Amino acid sequence: METQVIEYKSLQKIKTGDKGFKELAKTCVCFANAQGGKIIIGFQDKTQEPPANQKIPQKDINDTLERLRGLTFSVGLSPSDILKHSNGGEYFEILVYPSQKVVATTSEGKIYIRIADKCEPVRGEDLQRIVAEKDAFQWELVQRNLGIEQTPSTNITKLIENIKGSDRIKESIREKSEYEILEHYHLVENGKLTNLGVLWLGTANQRAKLSYPITVQYLVFDAMENKTRKLLWDSHDLNPQELLYAIEREAIELNYSYEFPEGLFRNQVRHYPKEVIRELLVNAFAHKSYLISSDITIEVYPDRMRISSPGSLPLGINSENILHQKHRRNPHLIKLMHDLKLMEGEGSGYDLIYEKLSTDAKPFPTIESDYNKVSVTIESRIVDMQALRLTDYISKHFNLTQRERILVGIVARHQKILSTELTKILQLPEEDRLRNWYSKLIEKNILLTHGKGKGNAFLINPKLLSDSKLNLSPSLKTVEPYVLEQLILTDIKNYPNATIGDIDKRIKDVSKKELQKVIYKLVDNGEVAATGSKTYRKYLLAEKKRNEKER
Repeated sequence: METQVIEYKSLQKIKTGDKGFKELAKTCVCFANAQGGKIIIGFQDKTQEPPANQKIPQKDINDTLERLRGLTFSVGLSPSDILKHSNGGEYFEILVYPSQKVVATTSEGKIYIRIADKCEPVRGEDLQRIVAEKDAFQWELVQRNLGIEQTPSTNITKLIENIKGSDRIKESIREKSEYEILEHYHLVENGKLTNLGVLWLGTANQRAKLSYPITVQYLVFDAMENKTRKLLWDSHDLNPQELLYAIEREAIELNYSYEFPEGLFRNQVRHYPKEVIRELLVNAFAHKSYLISSDITIEVYPDRMRISSPGSLPLGINSENILHQKHRRNPHLIKLMHDLKLMEGEGSGYDLIYEKLSTDAKPFPTIESDYNKVSVTIESRIVDMQALRLTDYISKHFNLTQRERILVGIVARHQKILSTELTKILQLPEEDRLRNWYSKLIEKNILLTHGKGKGNAFLINPKLLSDSKLNLSPSLKTVEPYVLEQLILTDIKNYPNATIGDIDKRIKDVSKKELQKVIYKLVDNGEVAATGSKTYRKYLLAEKKRNEKER
C-alpha cells in the first residue's frame, strides 16, 4: 500500500526510456521536498508484489541511479541490494533523503512535494511555505548538546513504562532496551538528546531553551466578549502528555453539559465532546510549527470554542479536504503520541471529530488557516433536538461504523438531503465514492433514497421513525412527492400568478430547488401554466386543472 513515504513502481518504468525516468525523477523530488521516502521498483500495481521469478541485473540498478541523479538537483539517493520476494521475484529499493536546506527540483526546474500518497506541483505562491516547511520537517531531529545522562532518569522510566504498557506497539519494540526505545522514537541520537527528546524528557530549563517549546493560553469570555478567566502554561515543566492532561483537568468550561429531562437516552450532552477536545488539543501539539514563537490559544465563549496553533495547514491540506488528506509536519512526535494512545491513527483524527459532532447533532468545525496560524472553531449548540433523539435511538439499536454514524447524523439533521450536497459535506471528490458510505445503511433499512442521478436524495426510513416511538414532528422535507405536488397545486389555486419565490415563502421546510423541480414537473405534465419571461415567470393552474378544482 502506497503511503506518504512509500511508492511502488513496476520494472517497466526503467525500461521505457525518458518517459519512465522523468516520472521517477518527479517522485524523487517530491519525496526530497517533504520527509524523504522509499521507491520500491519491480512491483506490479495490481498484485502489489513482483512477478514470480523476475530477475534484475545489478547493471539496471546502477543505470537507474545514474539517470535519476542526472534528472534531479539537490536530491540524495541510496539504492538497496537486489532483494528477493517470497514468490521468487526480484526487486530493489531507492531511499530518497529529505533535502535539508535547499529546495529539490527536476533538471527542468520543476518543483514537487509529497501530499498524502501523491506528488503535487508547487505553485509560485507556495514556494515560501515549502521553504519554511523544510525547516519544520527537520526540527524534531536536530541534536542538542545534551547527553542522555543529563535528563532526569524518572522521566525516562515513566516514558518507557507507558510505551511498554501500550497495546499499539509491536512486541519487537517492547523487547528493546530503554536506550533502543529512545532511539526508535528519535528522542536520542548518538547519546545526545534531539529537540523531540528535550521536549519529552528534558527539564523545564532545558525545554525553555528550545526554539520553540509548547506554551498554551486558555482564555474564557462572557457574552459581551469580556475576558473573565485566564490560565497560562508557559513554565515548560510539563512534557506534551502531562500538559495535555493538565489542560483537560483545569479547563473546566470545556466540560460543561446540557441537562435534559428523562425521555432521551442520555440525560446530559456535553457542549464539546471530550473526544473532540482531546483530538483538537493533540492536533495543536502535533501539527504546530515549532519554528514560530507563539502560543497555542484556547478561547472559550458562551456559544463556541476556538483552538489556534502556530503555523499554517501543511501544503495540500485545506478546510475542503481535511477529512481525507494526510500530511504530517512532525511525524516522529505524531508517532510517539499515537503509540501512547493520546491520539487517533494518522488521518483519522477529523473522522473522529465529525463522528462525535454528528452523533451529538452539532455543527461541524470551522477551519481557518493563514501563514501564521490554524484556527478551529467548534459550536456548543445542538442543531436539532429531534436529530439528537434520532441519532441516540439509532446508535442504541444498530451497530454502525464510524462512516455510517457520520452519515446518519447528517441526514437526521437535514431530514432530506441531495447526494450532491452530501458529497460536498463529506469532502468526497465524486459521488460514486458515496456508495461506500450509505450502501449498508440502505440494507439495514435505516436510510431510503428518492430520485436518480443528481436528484437522488437521502432520508431516514419512515418505518424506522414509526418503530422508534419518538413522536417526532413531521416535516414537509420528507413527505412523498405526490403530497408536495398537491400542496403546491393548492397554493397556486389560492394565489394565482405567483412566482417561485412567492411559493417558497409560504411553503416552509422545503428547499427552493425542490420546489422548482416539482413545479417544472407540474408544468411539463400540463397541470400548471407558466406566464412571463424566464426571469419573472409566474404560475397558475392550467385551464383543465382549474375546471377540475372548481367542480
